[in-house]
Amino acid sequence: MPTIADIGPYKFFYCSAEGNEPPHVHVRRGRYTAKYWLNPVRLARSRHFGDQELRTILRLVEDHRERMLEAWHEHFGD
Repeated sequence: MPTIADIGPYKFFYCSAEGNEPPHVHVRRGRYTAKYWLNPVRLARSRHFGDQELRTILRLVEDHRERMLEAWHEHFGD
């Protein structure tokens, strides 16, 4: 699971076996996880995060979307 970025308490990463899906990013903080689609940015699923924290993470994904897409395309060759 290559890490794209560590921002504050969050680790943003993708899974190498998920290249057949549209670009997305996973985020983890402890046992809390979420998945966000990158084009357009929207929540795919979440486990344990509350609504307010999901909005905070959404803003981080939006702010770093280009970097995350670049990392996705470099890894998967799209």
